[in-house]
Amino acid sequence: MELVALVGKDEENWGQINAVIKKGTWDKVLIVKTATTSNFPEGTETVEVDANLPLAALKQELLVSLKEHLSGDFEVALSIASGTGKEHMALISALLSIPVGIRFAVYTKSGVEFIN
Repeated sequence: MELVALVGKDEENWGQINAVIKKGTWDKVLIVKTATTSNFPEGTETVEVDANLPLAALKQELLVSLKEHLSGDFEVALSIASGTGKEHMALISALLSIPVGIRFAVYTKSGVEFIN
């Protein structure tokens, strides 16, 4: 399964994302970030977006970019531990419009778990 992880400006949540990336078994890791967000672990692909766009335009930008990077599987794992509500809505809407199913991935004491 491929992992799509949103990395926002809120660095206090990056540990959760790093743990999901490193502790999970993923076919591919795709990081969605803004230009001001630092780089993430090697072995990941990156989609850079302009978070200042209006919601509908941000969703469309994500839709076009994500289609190029995803393999065509029926579902992806998604980490939205970081980012803003607008970024979350645009990303979820773009993924559902591709269309792919979403399984929310989190890291807990038990390891990577899907919460849906």
